[in-house]
Amino acid sequence: MNLPISRRELLTRSGGSFGAAALACWLGQASNAAPSADLNGGLHHRAKAKRVIQLFMNGGASPMDTFDYKPELVRLHGQKLGPKEKPEGFTAAAGAVMKSPFEFKQYGETGRWVSSVFPHQAQIVDELAFLMAMTTKTNVHGPASYMMNTGFMLPGFPCLGAWISYALGNLADNLPTFVVLPDTRGLPYNQKGNFSCGFLPAKHQGTLVNATSKTPIPNLFADPQYAFASGKADKDTFALLQQLNRKHAEPRSDDSRLEARIAAGELAAKMQLSAPEAFDLSRETKETHAAYGLDQKVTEDFGRRALLARRLLERGTRFVQVWSGPQGAVNNWDNHGNIKTELPAIASSADQPIAALFRDLKARGLLKDTLVIWTTEFGRTPFAQGSEGRDHNRGTFVTWLAGAGIKAGATHGKSDDLGYQTAEGKTYCYDLHATILHLLGIDHTRLTFRTAGIDRRLTDVHGHVVHDILV
Repeated sequence: MNLPISRRELLTRSGGSFGAAALACWLGQASNAAPSADLNGGLHHRAKAKRVIQLFMNGGASPMDTFDYKPELVRLHGQKLGPKEKPEGFTAAAGAVMKSPFEFKQYGETGRWVSSVFPHQAQIVDELAFLMAMTTKTNVHGPASYMMNTGFMLPGFPCLGAWISYALGNLADNLPTFVVLPDTRGLPYNQKGNFSCGFLPAKHQGTLVNATSKTPIPNLFADPQYAFASGKADKDTFALLQQLNRKHAEPRSDDSRLEARIAAGELAAKMQLSAPEAFDLSRETKETHAAYGLDQKVTEDFGRRALLARRLLERGTRFVQVWSGPQGAVNNWDNHGNIKTELPAIASSADQPIAALFRDLKARGLLKDTLVIWTTEFGRTPFAQGSEGRDHNRGTFVTWLAGAGIKAGATHGKSDDLGYQTAEGKTYCYDLHATILHLLGIDHTRLTFRTAGIDRRLTDVHGHVVHDILV
C-alpha cells in the first residue's frame, strides 16, 4: 500500500543521516525533553528527587485514630461540644465528643505517637516527616479528592502525576511515565478524574494497571485466538497503523489525543518486551513476598500493588500512585458506621506493605532519590456519628513524606486539642504540591500551561514550599 510522503519523511530522506539527526534534535526540543543533566534532572533548580510514589488512603483517614494523639478526647468524651448546625458535607448532625478506641504509644527517638492500627508504620516513624495540620476546602469526597490530586475542587484540571510528566518527561522509554494502581475492588471517588491530564497533552494522563489481572494493561498483546497476529505480522501491522495515524494527525496538530494515541502505540510496542518482566512478581524472593504480605489474605492486594510499584520505579517509571480503598460506603477509610470495627480492617490491609515498601526502597538504594508520600483527602470528626462512627472533616488531617530531600523525624504544624481544626502551620494541597515539585527541581510558580487565555499551574495562585520538613 503506497501512502503519500509526509513532510517529516521528506526531510528525513532528503537530508540523509545529517538531516535525520537535525530533525530528531528539533523534535526533541519541541516536545518535553528531559531537563539538563547539570540540574540533576531538575527543570528550574537542582533536584533531590527523581521519582515519586504516592500512597493515597481513599475515603478520609481518621487522624485522631492513627497519627494525631488527642488525650483531650478522653477527658471530654461524651460531651456535646460540636457545631449545633450540620456543616456542609457532614452526613449527620455532630454527636458527642468521642475518644479514640485505639491505644496510642510513643515510638522511636522522636517519640512519635502512633495508634495500634499501624504497628508496622510505627517502627519507621523516625524516618518520616509529618504534616500535622493539613486542611482542605470541602467535607465532600469528590471535590476533596480532586483538590488533593489536582489543586482544584472541580473536574477538568491536570493531576499531580500529569504535571510531573509534562514538566520532566520520562526516565525510561519502555514503561509509562505515570502509572496508577487502583484498589482492585474498584476505582476511588471521581473514578479516572483523579488521574486526568486535564488540559495538558493527553499523553500525560495516568496509565491504569490492574495488578491482579492476567493482562494488567489491556490490549498490550493480541488475543491468543488470533495466532497470526504475532511476530513479524504484529510488527508489520503496528508499522502500518503508526504510518496511517501520523498521516491522519499531521493536519490536526491541535488535537493532542492523536499524538497521545501514536505515542501510546509506540510505547506499547516497547512494553511488549519490558512489561512481562516488570509485572512478573514471581521473580521476587519468598522473603520479599512475605515482607509485603503477599502470603496473607488481608495484605495480599495492597502488598502486590506496592511491590509492583517498587518494580516499576526501579525500571524507570517516574510517578506511581497506589490507592487504598474504592469509592463507596465500605472497604475504604470512610468510617461512618463504627470506627472501632471499620478502621482496623482497612488499616491492616495497607500497614505492613507500606512499611515493607519503605524498607525495600531503602535497602535497594532507591530511597535516596525517591519521594514517598502518604495522604488522604480529608480527616474525620472528633465527634461521634451515630454511636461509634466519625463523619467527614475538612478541618485537619495528616500527611507524611519520606525519602529524597526529606528531613527524617521532622514535624510541621499541629491541630487543635480535639483534632477538629488546624492550630499552627496550616498546610493546603498547594503547599504539599509546591514542596513535591521543589524536590523534583521545579519552581511551582514557573510550571505553567496556557489554556483559555490563562497561564494555569498546579498550585493555582497559592502554595509555599514547606521548608521545615526538608534537609
